[in-house]
Amino acid sequence: MNRSDIKNILKKNELAPKKKLGQNFLVHQATSDRIVELSGVTEDDTVFEIGVGLGSLTLPLSKRANRVIGIEVDAGIVRYHQENNSLPANTTLIHQDILKMDFSKLAAESGAPLKIIANLPYSISNPLLFKLLDHKEEMAWAVLMLQKEVGMRLCAAPGTKEYGILSVLFAGCATVKDLLHVKPEQFHPRPKVDSVVVKINFHPPTQIDYDNELLVKVVKTGFQKRRKTLINCLASSSLITMTKEQAAQALELAKIPPKARGETLTIDDYILLTKTIQAMP
Repeated sequence: MNRSDIKNILKKNELAPKKKLGQNFLVHQATSDRIVELSGVTEDDTVFEIGVGLGSLTLPLSKRANRVIGIEVDAGIVRYHQENNSLPANTTLIHQDILKMDFSKLAAESGAPLKIIANLPYSISNPLLFKLLDHKEEMAWAVLMLQKEVGMRLCAAPGTKEYGILSVLFAGCATVKDLLHVKPEQFHPRPKVDSVVVKINFHPPTQIDYDNELLVKVVKTGFQKRRKTLINCLASSSLITMTKEQAAQALELAKIPPKARGETLTIDDYILLTKTIQAMP
């Protein structure tokens, strides 16, 4: 589908891109095809697509995958597909908000770790990314179209401007690869920023010897105030109760310099610091 096709379908079916849902439809079919190709989908896969839209990704995806389960929050879009029977036979459409769906149930019903593909509305990028982290043991991979700034954070290295909470947490459970950059003119309506497609390959579940909830708190604390040293962040955190003396002791035991800042630590540093704090009386 091209821009003219998208506009005609929307007009004919009395639909319009909803700003509150962050809808930006892909209008460059070659880009849609390339995303599906780069995703590595095989004929044995059941793939969950978040935000079916008018089917730009769904159609090429259905040609490669065994089954596509589309999750669409827009009732008008769902009605359009139901009335026009516009989706392939191996595609099932679910009218639901992805942020309210039970990923554990989805994985159990599909009988395999989840494989997700999505042209994500920018407004739900962060909540969904944290949801993926919460369900990392039930994930195989996710191919996501994100605002470029967000996508670059997932791939960022320690000490860089882009490095943040998501950089650290995804480094601990997945490998993130930058697949494709997409310009605003490839969407209708055009967003104000560039987009990037990333693939998140989740590591197989392993037994961990630290408190994962505490790790998330420690990482979030480390980035609460970028200009503050980690010792001061820990001592003033609303997530972790520590004195400055306890923070200094934890850093010393974890072999982290006392003047280090959170954005300089690797995931291994954060895990060791978490274990140290966990073991303290």
